[in-house]
Amino acid sequence: MQATAYTYDPSTRSGSVLLDDGTPMDFGADAFDAGGLRLLRPGQRVRIEVEGDGERRRITFLTLQTL
Repeated sequence: MQATAYTYDPSTRSGSVLLDDGTPMDFGADAFDAGGLRLLRPGQRVRIEVEGDGERRRITFLTLQTL
């Protein structure tokens, strides 16, 4: 799934993305680290993997979207 980086805090390695329908979704350091990223800027397109449903839905993997 694709999304757009919305916020990122380098001290905690966590932040949020906006899904393509405009829904915000938070990610933690574990998802950031799983993608091997070192930095993320708001506005960058990212690829995410999610698991769970409803309130338990969470991002498990986040990396830059490349063509």
